[in-house]
Amino acid sequence: MGTVERPGDATSEVESGEEEEIVGGEDLAAQLMKSGITRNEMLAAITNRIHAEAIAALPPNVRRRIKALRSLQKEFVDIEAKFYSEVHALECKYEKLYKPLFEKRAQIVNGVYEPKDEECQNPWRDEAEEEELAQAVQKAAITDGEDKTGENKPEEPPMDPNVKGIPDFWYTIFKNVSMLCEMMQEHDEPIIKSLQDIKVQMHEDPIGFTLEFHFAPNDYFSDTILTKEYSMKCKPDEDNPLEFEGPEIYSCKGCEINWKKGKNVTVKTIKKKQKHKSRGSVRTITKSVQADSFFNFFAPPAMPEDPNSTLASDIQALLTADFEVGHYIRERVVSRAVLLYTGEGLDDDDDDDYEEEEEEECSSEESEEDEGAPRRRGRKPAKGAHAKPAECNQQ
Repeated sequence: MGTVERPGDATSEVESGEEEEIVGGEDLAAQLMKSGITRNEMLAAITNRIHAEAIAALPPNVRRRIKALRSLQKEFVDIEAKFYSEVHALECKYEKLYKPLFEKRAQIVNGVYEPKDEECQNPWRDEAEEEELAQAVQKAAITDGEDKTGENKPEEPPMDPNVKGIPDFWYTIFKNVSMLCEMMQEHDEPIIKSLQDIKVQMHEDPIGFTLEFHFAPNDYFSDTILTKEYSMKCKPDEDNPLEFEGPEIYSCKGCEINWKKGKNVTVKTIKKKQKHKSRGSVRTITKSVQADSFFNFFAPPAMPEDPNSTLASDIQALLTADFEVGHYIRERVVSRAVLLYTGEGLDDDDDDDYEEEEEEECSSEESEEDEGAPRRRGRKPAKGAHAKPAECNQQ
């Protein structure tokens, strides 16, 4: 993205006694627009300019004391960075303690282990109320098969009472969590239903984490584990150390998916008609383009060589959303899976009904669309993404 003057830079120019304009010769907004930065970046730069001019208007002795406060702030940041580093080390330590619990959860979900009676006691919950609700739901299901006209409605087959494990556990979580539901397309659903577990592997040096998606054998790809690795940094930037706000995800790496023939849901075939300029004849060509799919998550875009290009700005936005999704899966989905399955742990955004513009569903089959669909990413950031020590922010 385009670089702009920061308030600290502008102030230092005034403090050093230089009389020239921070941005000389023409209007600041005009210069920023020429640089090709986004509207939000332009507004931020103008705001920074206003604050810088306010500081520059202070008496020299007051500006001198502000410099001393900046030095103290830098010392605070250095200590804070050590704090976050120790927090990450603690996370790595406690991951080993969580691991047996998550392994038993996976065994129960996938029907490998049947919990004993004493393991099923929830003394903090009203079991009688839950049982009454279950009976009411069953009675409602009996009468719900007929509408007001008396005609029978098609009913979904009831779940086998002797079924093993918890069917569609992770698929239900994807449906419940709006961030994941927005990424999951209809053609993704059969694959997500084969998802058996999501694990987090923490990395100490260099710091980061890897998400592991474990799948049962399916008709779509031969892999049993798909991975997404996130790299983090926990050091203040040398050029702008006072902007440090904790650990940051700065890059991610997906994995190659070995799709079975004709089963790649991340691409689709489209037909296009081309007319010859001179002869006027028309021909039809086919080509493969990217399709909307959750599994695009495992193929994040790479930043172009020119960081100031418009393309770089668009890709940076995609990566920012990608980091939010990875962070949310690590912090919320893996650690609170059962509460997201039951709905008890959903955020307000997940629970609220909201309207969305309908989009045409895409598949790997041929379609008549002229252009490939853009890569989708979850657009709702994780709540409190800037609040907790262990949470990660995009630069």
